[in-house]
Amino acid sequence: MITTANRLEGIGEYYFSQKLREIEQLNKQGKKVINLGIGSPDLPPHPDVIKELQETSALSDTHAYQGYKGIPALRSAFSNWYQEWYGVTLDAESEILPLIGSKEGIMHICMTYLNEGDMALVPNPGYPTYRSAVKLAGGTCIDYKITGEEYAEIDFEELETVVQKYNTPIVSSGANTVKDGRIKLMWVNFPHMPTGKRAARGLFEKLIAFGKKYNMLICHDNPYSFILNSNPTSILSVEGAKDIAIELNSLSKSHNMAGWRLGVMVASARRINEVLRFKSNMDSGMFLPVQRAAVKALRLGNEWFTQINKIYGQRREKVFQLLDLLGCSYNTDQVGMFVWASIPAHEDSGFSFSDKILYSTGVFITPGGIFGNQGDQFIRVSLCSKPEVLDESIQRIKLFQEKIQIV
Repeated sequence: MITTANRLEGIGEYYFSQKLREIEQLNKQGKKVINLGIGSPDLPPHPDVIKELQETSALSDTHAYQGYKGIPALRSAFSNWYQEWYGVTLDAESEILPLIGSKEGIMHICMTYLNEGDMALVPNPGYPTYRSAVKLAGGTCIDYKITGEEYAEIDFEELETVVQKYNTPIVSSGANTVKDGRIKLMWVNFPHMPTGKRAARGLFEKLIAFGKKYNMLICHDNPYSFILNSNPTSILSVEGAKDIAIELNSLSKSHNMAGWRLGVMVASARRINEVLRFKSNMDSGMFLPVQRAAVKALRLGNEWFTQINKIYGQRREKVFQLLDLLGCSYNTDQVGMFVWASIPAHEDSGFSFSDKILYSTGVFITPGGIFGNQGDQFIRVSLCSKPEVLDESIQRIKLFQEKIQIV
């Protein structure tokens, strides 16, 4: 009998992949489910971006394989974008690596740096792909908690006790004297998904110092910095960050280009070249018209972000209304394209609460437990639905509650 590889042990099918099949079956039964779960932007990219894709695709010489590092114009556009919005200077030739989506980059990084038995710190709650990618690369996950209210905190004292079991603090960084510890990297993500918390003041500086002290890569996933957030930040803005940090970014959320698969890794030239050794064996470059369109997107000004954030802000108010009806509590200052909320005290878990809402009202809301056990008592609602869809969700919940009261 042919069996699957050992690396798949403990790796289940992605939650949303399973749940979407369940929702599809409900729809076939006439349920007409409203999906408020996945953060897939329903808004289109800027018209100029679409026009660029159309015009470039129509040319006869744009359909060949492309270079593994992306075209110079795209790397230059990313460099200018980082300078303008994050205040970070990047060398377009050596410190930028375009990706076919930043989710791809998570896997590339884990496969590049983790050996069998190595460990990685992952946030709990946190994006499930960090955990899956670490495991698929043969690594072991060590959870750390995200605390705080509006701003995220990390208990570095608690982390120290864990890390010192495996990594020796670096007293001197003399040439060729530092060896890798078993904890090779740490995944961080601010603004944080799923909680919507921004990094507390000085957190990036603490992370860089922590990474240098224990010789571990700090891998910052940064796709939500423009959504309902007036102060986009990059971990590479910290002095000396390139010595120990890698950042992933994406146009999926900021420019409504999720299906285009447009991401980027920014880091020192050394890190770019190391990851490229793996990546260049996995793909054959990004479709040229998509790269050209990305250049156009990266040149959009503040008016673009103001426009989309006005829309998300209006939607967020409606989601607050929905959560109030459900008896949930939440922080009104969270950012990103979701709202994270704690479930009523009498409910058992986010999973059972989500299913109760789904099967009684036909509205699907993500259970917080898929992001780690620290999310078991939470749910997450996406802002990627039009106002009329959110209004319909509110009405369905109201109608259900009225029926309960009558009974």
